[in-house]
Amino acid sequence: MVPALYMHFFIPNDAPQASDEPADLKMGALRNIALFGLTIATAVGFHSFLNLPPAFGMMTGLAYLQFFGHYLRQHELHQLKSSEQNLGDILPFDVFRKVAQAGWDTLFFYGIIMAVGGLGFLGYLELASGYFYGELGPTTANILIGLLSAVVDNIPVMFAVLSMNPDMSHGQWLLVTLTAGVGGSLLAAGSAAGVALLGQARGHYNFLTHLKWSPFIALGLAASIAVHFWVNGATFAITN
Repeated sequence: MVPALYMHFFIPNDAPQASDEPADLKMGALRNIALFGLTIATAVGFHSFLNLPPAFGMMTGLAYLQFFGHYLRQHELHQLKSSEQNLGDILPFDVFRKVAQAGWDTLFFYGIIMAVGGLGFLGYLELASGYFYGELGPTTANILIGLLSAVVDNIPVMFAVLSMNPDMSHGQWLLVTLTAGVGGSLLAAGSAAGVALLGQARGHYNFLTHLKWSPFIALGLAASIAVHFWVNGATFAITN
């Protein structure tokens, strides 16, 4: 509520123009939604019952999409041939082209997670865990994790914390989840939504544009931490 109350004074008091153009689902849209649900179920099932990494289930989901994409491509080509249109001017459905167009933003996260995995393999995460949670204490460490997530991104930061697996109370785990999620919004590059926005709103919203909101997001982060201590204080001992 703290950043929202401030931003309220800078948002125009009018509604955007609604589009009158009809939005029709393309062929296979509902089946693609079903394949998405099946992919999530496959990832969970592979991990729960076969003890395989969730990535295997997600890659299997990509295979589902490729098989269905092949069917859509053949169906489109058949329709185009039947209508005697010039096939050279029309690109049939290609799942790999769609993935390539959306892949640059996701590769950002994949690269950072790979880097965090390398740091864990070399032992640096163990050293960081000993310093953060041993020397500084869990409360200070978890608040600093939130600030760090604004720079590195909250997904790999939380992945690093889970890889460290520090011995913390339930309240401390809730605290680091809170700070990593909210702290990632301090900078535009600190959250998946921010990275996606920078990629889609080129020329309209950039890193410097986001900085003017950062102080009030920081106030919101501080307020959320204070409320967490107030509401969930019984779940952990406040000693740091």
